[in-house]
Amino acid sequence: MSAASLPERFATVAELEDCLSEPTAEVAADLAKVPGDILVLGVAGKMGPTLARMAKRAAPEKRVVGVARFSDRGVRASLEKAGIETVACDLLDRRAVEALPGLANVVFMAAMKFGASGNPALTWAMNVHVPAIVAEVFATSRIVAISTGCVYPFVPVDSGGATEDTPATPPPGDYAYSCVGRERMFEHFSARLGTPGRIVRLNYAIDMRYGVLHDIATKVQGGEPIDLSMGHVNVIWQGDANAAALRCLARATTPTTPLNVTGPQTLSVRWLAKEFARRLGRAAKLTGSEGPTGWLNDASRMVAELGPPRVAIDRMLDWTADWLSRGMASHGKPTHYEVRDGRF
Repeated sequence: MSAASLPERFATVAELEDCLSEPTAEVAADLAKVPGDILVLGVAGKMGPTLARMAKRAAPEKRVVGVARFSDRGVRASLEKAGIETVACDLLDRRAVEALPGLANVVFMAAMKFGASGNPALTWAMNVHVPAIVAEVFATSRIVAISTGCVYPFVPVDSGGATEDTPATPPPGDYAYSCVGRERMFEHFSARLGTPGRIVRLNYAIDMRYGVLHDIATKVQGGEPIDLSMGHVNVIWQGDANAAALRCLARATTPTTPLNVTGPQTLSVRWLAKEFARRLGRAAKLTGSEGPTGWLNDASRMVAELGPPRVAIDRMLDWTADWLSRGMASHGKPTHYEVRDGRF
C-alpha cells in the first residue's frame, strides 16, 4: 500500500490492523534477501501481532513463530488464524527458551515498562536478564531487538534529537536504565559470540487505540488539561515501525548497532493539541510551559537506510480524530509520554 492509497479512515479494528500489518514492496524485498524463518519473542504486546502478520504477509513462504505467555487467548487465536505459529513460553525460564524453535531470524519485543517503578526487580529481570538469555540461546541467529529512545538523555528541543552516537545515559529511573541494560546484553553477546543484529530505538509508535496522539486527542476530547512540561515529541506510524524493524533483519551488523526509528519531525505538544481541538471541535486546555529539553530522537540514519516513513503526521492526526470521534476501541493504556522523572 503506497502513501497515495492510504485509507481516509478505518471503519473497523480489522481494517486498522490490516493497514498496520500491510507490508510494502521494500519489506518483501528485504525479507527475500534474508534466509531462514522468523521468531518473534514477546509477540502478544501492542505492536507484536501486527509485526508478525506483516512478516507473514511479506514472506508467506517463511515460517513465522510468535512466542509469549498469551494471557489473552484471543491474541493467540488471531495470530494462528493469520498463519502464524504460536508457542506459549515464560522467557524468564531459560530451559523453556532453549526449547524454542532455533530459527535463523529473531525479532525481540519482550519488555516491561508500566509498573516499573513499583516492581524494579521484575523490570530489571525482564529488560536485562531475559535479553541475556535470548542473546546466548540464539547466538547463531540474526537478532533485531526492539529498544526505546528513552535510553538517551534529554536533549534540547531545537537540537534535532539524539543521534545513534549520543551516549546512552538517560534520566534516573528503573525503566530507562534497565533498557540501557537490555542493549548492553545484546551488544556484549553480539561482540563475544559474533551474532549479527540491530537495536531499534523506537519513539513513539502510533496506533489508533494507543500512543502519544491518542493520549493528547483523548484529553482534548474529554476537556482534560494537557501538561506541556514535556512539550515536544517524535512519533511514527506503527506500520512504519513494523516495517523498519523487519527490514533491519537484512541490515544486521556484527557487532549489533543501534538505529533510531521514529518520525523525522520534532512535534510540539501545544501544536498537536490545537490541531486536535480544531478537528474535534473542542477547546484544548493547556497547562504549564514547555521544558527546554525532551526525549527526542534524530531519524536521519533511518531515513538514509530505509527511506522516510510512509504515513505523515497530518494523516495520523486525521485518523486519530476520526477514530475517537466515533467512540472506537482503545487499549486504555496511556503512554505517560509527559513523564520527566523516569517513574512509569
